[in-house]
Amino acid sequence: MNDWRIKKIQNSEKFWTIRIGVHTGPLIAGVIGQKKFAYDVWGDTVNLASRMESSRLAEKINISGDTYHYVQYLFDCEYRGKIAAKNKGHIDMYLVNGIKKELRNEKGYPNSDFFEKMRV
Repeated sequence: MNDWRIKKIQNSEKFWTIRIGVHTGPLIAGVIGQKKFAYDVWGDTVNLASRMESSRLAEKINISGDTYHYVQYLFDCEYRGKIAAKNKGHIDMYLVNGIKKELRNEKGYPNSDFFEKMRV
């Protein structure tokens, strides 16, 4: 997204930004609708991911403490603090700064060590 944004700026074109929030946990999934069907997910996990997304800084990915627990070995993350989550109290929030240096190639993409760690 950042590469795309830079190209748009260089060409004096309009661009939009993306907001991403991630939380790890159980959710409910199913088909809704009677005439026009749609597959959807909902529940506390979705609501907390939404809070992560709406509380993010520009051009960053926000993740919850629960998600950080799973990805801390793959990504450089920065603790941002706690956010208030409706009916959940305060939730730890982290910013994802990118793939750990030792786990990316010269172009910044995941290397074989990254994928090996993902298998564990």
